[in-house]
Amino acid sequence: MSKFPDDETIEAWVRLHRAQRSLLETVEGALKKNELPPLEWYDVLLELHRQGDGRLRQFEIGQRVLLSKHNLSRLIDRLEQQGLVSRQACKEDGRGYQIRMTKDGEKLLKQMWPVYGRSIQEQIGEKLNLKEITELARLMGKLLS
Repeated sequence: MSKFPDDETIEAWVRLHRAQRSLLETVEGALKKNELPPLEWYDVLLELHRQGDGRLRQFEIGQRVLLSKHNLSRLIDRLEQQGLVSRQACKEDGRGYQIRMTKDGEKLLKQMWPVYGRSIQEQIGEKLNLKEITELARLMGKLLS
């Protein structure tokens, strides 16, 4: 086995990155056109929603979000300033905080999903058939394992 990728492997790598960038730009454009905040806001709110009680520690959010984690602190600051999340002292760790979604955060999450969902459908659901979507999910899972 070679230590370096062949041309086909390099092409797959390039296309994977281009596809990801294109898909995310399309979603961001749709959100902006509908005067909604960036996808990273949705990403954080969705993880809080999935938790059930709407509370997570900041590091837990960082482990779960799909998008970049490097500015998570500032993002949570912005969400808090907009009244979409609140910080509460963590009982288990006096230095830490739990992030909790507010009712306004739930409302925004529900406003963003139709735009985001349509974008996913247009970019993947309408371009690939069910067999291709299943295979794509399987291949991505294999890369993530």
